[in-house]
Amino acid sequence: MSHRITLQPGVEPFPGVRLVQLRGRGGFAEVWEASCDSGGSIAIKFMTSDKSSSTAREIKCLTAMSALSHPGLMSIQRICSIPGYVVVVMELAEGSMLEYMDVWFAEYRRSIDAQVLLNYFRPVAAALDYLNARQHSRDNRWVGYQHCDIKPSNLLLVDDRLKVADFGLVTPTTASLTPCQKAGTLDFTPPEMHRGMLSDRSDQYSLAVSYYFLRCGWLPFPAPPANFVRSMSYRRPSPNLSHISGEEAVILERALDIAPERRWESCSAFLDRLCEVVNLHTEEGSHAEMALGSGW
Repeated sequence: MSHRITLQPGVEPFPGVRLVQLRGRGGFAEVWEASCDSGGSIAIKFMTSDKSSSTAREIKCLTAMSALSHPGLMSIQRICSIPGYVVVVMELAEGSMLEYMDVWFAEYRRSIDAQVLLNYFRPVAAALDYLNARQHSRDNRWVGYQHCDIKPSNLLLVDDRLKVADFGLVTPTTASLTPCQKAGTLDFTPPEMHRGMLSDRSDQYSLAVSYYFLRCGWLPFPAPPANFVRSMSYRRPSPNLSHISGEEAVILERALDIAPERRWESCSAFLDRLCEVVNLHTEEGSHAEMALGSGW
C-alpha cells in the first residue's frame, strides 16, 4: 500500500521537481512553488483525493481545461495522480487579487481605483466568455463551461496580467439551465446555484460580486442563515451597492439580477458598460479639476 507523501521543502513529488515553499492552503488543497532541474519555477497544486470516483471526475475536468488555450486562463502543464493527491502543475503566479487588495490598501489607505480594477478584469471577462460559450468539444458534443468558483482568491496575477485559476468545480453546460452540485464559495455563488442549478450567466454574477468586493472591501449581501442550504424558502435580498458610485451600481445591479436571463448578455458586455461609465466619470472629474485650476 502506497502512503501519501509529506509536503515540505526539498521533497520531490516526481523526478526533476523539488518543492520550495508553500504558497497557499485551502480546505482540500495546497499550492507549492517548486523548482525544476531544467530551470525555472512552477506552481504545483496538491488536491487531497481519498475517493476514487471524485478523483476520476477531477482528473477528467482538469484534462478538459488543459486542452483549452486563452491568455486569461491559467495554463495547466501537467495533471497526474500520486498516492493521496491529484496533482496539477501550472504556471507560477505572483499572487491573487485578494492579496493585491490588501497590498493596495496598505500602500494607499483606500480601495482599489475603478480604472485599475477594470484594466485587470477585462481579460478575465474575455476568458470567461471563451469558457462559457458552447464551442468546446466534449464526449462528442459541443459544450460550454461554467467555472463555478469565481472569487478574488481564484484570480491570479501572472506578469501583471490577471488570469482565472482553480478549475476543480468547472461544469460543462449544454442548455441555459443545467443541474449542478451545491458547491463553490457561498458569498460569491449566484442564487440559482444555491438551488442546485447552473445558468449560462452564473460566472457573470460571481464576477460582479468579486468586482464589488475588491472595489470597496465589502460584500453586497449579508451572510445567509446557517441553514439556508436546506431551506428552499430563503431568498437572497437585493444587493447593497452603496459603497460605489451610482453609475457603477446601476451596471452591477443588472449583473446581480436574481434572474439569469436579465443579466448582461456576456461578461465582456458587463465590463464594457462599466468601463464606459467609469471613464466618463473620470473625464468629468478631470475637466472639473482643470476648471478649478484655471480659476473658472
